[in-house]
Amino acid sequence: MRGRDLTTPFPGVRMVAEASIGGGDGASLLARCLAYSTRQSAGQVFSHATAARLWGVPLPAWLQSDPRLHVSTVDGANRPRLIGVVGHELTDPALRIVTRLGVRVLDPATVWLQLAARLPLDDLIAAADHLVLTPRRADLSDPRPYVALDRLSDRVRRFRGRGRRNALIAIGQARDGAESPRETLLRLSLIRHGLPEPALNLPLLDARGGRIGFGDHVYPEFRVVVEYDGEQHRTDSKQFLHDIERHEALVRADWLHLRETKETPRSGPRSTPWRTERALRVRGWRP
Repeated sequence: MRGRDLTTPFPGVRMVAEASIGGGDGASLLARCLAYSTRQSAGQVFSHATAARLWGVPLPAWLQSDPRLHVSTVDGANRPRLIGVVGHELTDPALRIVTRLGVRVLDPATVWLQLAARLPLDDLIAAADHLVLTPRRADLSDPRPYVALDRLSDRVRRFRGRGRRNALIAIGQARDGAESPRETLLRLSLIRHGLPEPALNLPLLDARGGRIGFGDHVYPEFRVVVEYDGEQHRTDSKQFLHDIERHEALVRADWLHLRETKETPRSGPRSTPWRTERALRVRGWRP
């Protein structure tokens, strides 16, 4: 127990030192949560940013890299007071305790409402999009959505805590279908530019009705599709070839295919909203 390969993350707990390295890493976060759970009382649960990360919620870097664990008491006991732990006392009757990755965490709706008091609006919308997403390919080991959009909306309407105004605005702009934060931000930029709201992850069909694929942001009436290409589209040679072939298939099927990367200007005539507006106007759209 005194071995140099062990560390003491919390009083009375020993763990392999390598597992606790890198506070911002998801695997090390879970390792620290599992370590803390060995001394966790029955009325304690992981909450706030810690629970959000366990649910895979995309968070700003300043919050994602915070090495502290957020632990709440829900049974009236005093909040935990340990170095490396941020303690909270909760009395919300609507909260639920569930098991996630082998540890006790708050339910997704409660966690999102806790984030509403800290996150900027767009980050809060992206967090909601993540929680309400119904993926195209179901993973039986990780059922989704974590919370249905209508259930989350209902919780927001009944919520009276800090961040309520932020939550009310965000839930009105959350959608099921965005598969990444960048897709959420792209959708918001199109709408705020005054363009129609696009359909999300819609099948793209050729002239014979065959499916070419799915589009991130689709205007089916005008056959315009707008997508965000992450780094893997550039660095993975197989993905890059697939993208070329898919783009050519879309062009043959008379789709106007617009793509955005992290280098795309955020404003001006070369930005995606301006390019999308020009494409929609070519296809007959008018404000």
